[in-house]
Amino acid sequence: MSKKDSLSRFLFEKNAVRGELVNVTETYQSMLENHHYPEPVQHLLGDLLVATSLLTATLKFEGDITVQIQGDGPVRLAVINGNNNQQMRGVARIGDDVKAGSTLKEMIGNGFMVITVTPEKGERYQGIVALDGETIEACIDNYFKQSEQLPTRVFIRSGMQAGKPAAAGMLLQVLPASEAFTAEHTAEHFELLTQLTHTIKAEELFTLDTKEILHRLYHEEDVTLYDPQVVEFHCTCSRERCENTLVTLSEEDVNHLLQEQGNIDMECEYCGTHYIFTESDINNINKLDGSELH
Repeated sequence: MSKKDSLSRFLFEKNAVRGELVNVTETYQSMLENHHYPEPVQHLLGDLLVATSLLTATLKFEGDITVQIQGDGPVRLAVINGNNNQQMRGVARIGDDVKAGSTLKEMIGNGFMVITVTPEKGERYQGIVALDGETIEACIDNYFKQSEQLPTRVFIRSGMQAGKPAAAGMLLQVLPASEAFTAEHTAEHFELLTQLTHTIKAEELFTLDTKEILHRLYHEEDVTLYDPQVVEFHCTCSRERCENTLVTLSEEDVNHLLQEQGNIDMECEYCGTHYIFTESDINNINKLDGSELH
């Protein structure tokens, strides 16, 4: 039986520091399944997927999150959509050939990262992240430093395991000020925990269970591990959404597509699902909307 993707939260009881550990390997593989991305783009999406999952878990909200990178390089867009239930999907749009071994800068060119949080209740939030690091991990670390939030470090690993794509990561974050811990004590211990976490190998994150990883890294610490949250690939596409798009097209455009193809084939760029609409299907939709094709 395969290991299911999950995110686990943990707490260092004797220090004002919390952590997260996530394995998104199955979700990552599902995301890549219907695409033929060059290897550097696969790694980019894997890193973004891990980052999005970890970011989502730091936010106390119910709703959606989008982390996207836009640029003028060969990779014009890379985006991960998720929510507080850790349901994720992602896609990349490539303009030119991506060379093997391309760096983040070589793939994106001049660009930036946008983090958008859309809660079910409350106002939408958007943050802009400069791509001034060599990796997604470095860019997210810089984002936390520049936004003056609680000291936070992320550790992202994506690659291959047993011949298949794999991705996982960790996050450490200082808790809000507490009378029980001095700022100096917390800062010193956070640095120590950061150094310990840096030693984690990709293979360990991909293959070991959470308890084993925490024991290997922090066996001298008093760590409380909480119940895991399932992470899964989930696409929000549907036939109804496609119908809503079709009714916005002009009759001329719809007739042109039908004459050219015989039907209208709408493919989801995230999961690859095809939604086929015949002329009869479209007339039924238009009847509900008060119009018909002629």
